[in-house]
Amino acid sequence: MYAHGHEHPSIGHSHEGHGLGPASTAILGGAVAATILLVAIEFVAGYAGNSMALVSDGIHNLTDIPGLAISWLAARWALRPPTHEKTFGYHRAGILAAFANAMVLGLAALALISESFLHLRHPEPVKTGLMMWVAVGALAINGGIVIAVHYGRRDLNVRTVWLHNLGDALADVAIFTGALAIRFTGAFWVDSALGIGIGLLVLWSSGGILRESGHILLEGLPRNLRLQEVAEAILKTPPVREVHDIHIWTLGTGLHSLSCHVRIPDMHMEDSEKLLATIRSLLERDFQITHTTIQFERAGLPAQSGPYMPTPLRRSVS
Repeated sequence: MYAHGHEHPSIGHSHEGHGLGPASTAILGGAVAATILLVAIEFVAGYAGNSMALVSDGIHNLTDIPGLAISWLAARWALRPPTHEKTFGYHRAGILAAFANAMVLGLAALALISESFLHLRHPEPVKTGLMMWVAVGALAINGGIVIAVHYGRRDLNVRTVWLHNLGDALADVAIFTGALAIRFTGAFWVDSALGIGIGLLVLWSSGGILRESGHILLEGLPRNLRLQEVAEAILKTPPVREVHDIHIWTLGTGLHSLSCHVRIPDMHMEDSEKLLATIRSLLERDFQITHTTIQFERAGLPAQSGPYMPTPLRRSVS
């Protein structure tokens, strides 16, 4: 006897914990406009004040603009329903945006570090007063974006925006503090050192996003789940005899999928439907897996394994 269970209650819908709503999407759009204004201010002030730290931060924020724009577009795409060609919808758009953003930021960070090292060898005077005023204005903008997207940071796409702007805000604090240090000590090398520090911060944060988004794009097991634990939970549901070919992956933020084969004894179709509903409920309640594809197989037939799965779990016979 074979039965096939398939459920996807959340695909194509936006709801709490699974992505962004129109309000959050509008916030990302506002973040793009605010960042463009900030870049213009930092470039003008950086060249006028001869500050490598401000120019570096301006370049950093300039690289954020395409990323923010992609994130904004990805958030809009994620709200679209599934189509005949995109049967899972557009939830992966945000993950692709995060991956692309991380790559761009990593390259930009390396360029910032290299340029700052050159200036560190030949420090030049900077206008500390201008540095401090621009740093305060930049902190207001970046801090505002961080607060605005704070509650949506479970979404990997939004988390890139949150992390980048949090790093920017910390960099603004460092620039202000560095300007004070230069004013009172005359150590102009501090400006270039800040440029290096900002570059390292960007490199670190983008590396984490790159690893996580790449893991999802490669259909990796969600970080908060253990394959063995999920298989054992299904196996403990009477009268399941064996679980094999189990795969778990992420469609988009908060949307986990599972497919597996479950061996059960002969039973009436109505009973197998009840068992299927029980397993679905278990997976959603205990593991937050909301999209399931479960194939029932008659116990006693030869097991067939897929490309990779753990050794089939079988209920012990006492």
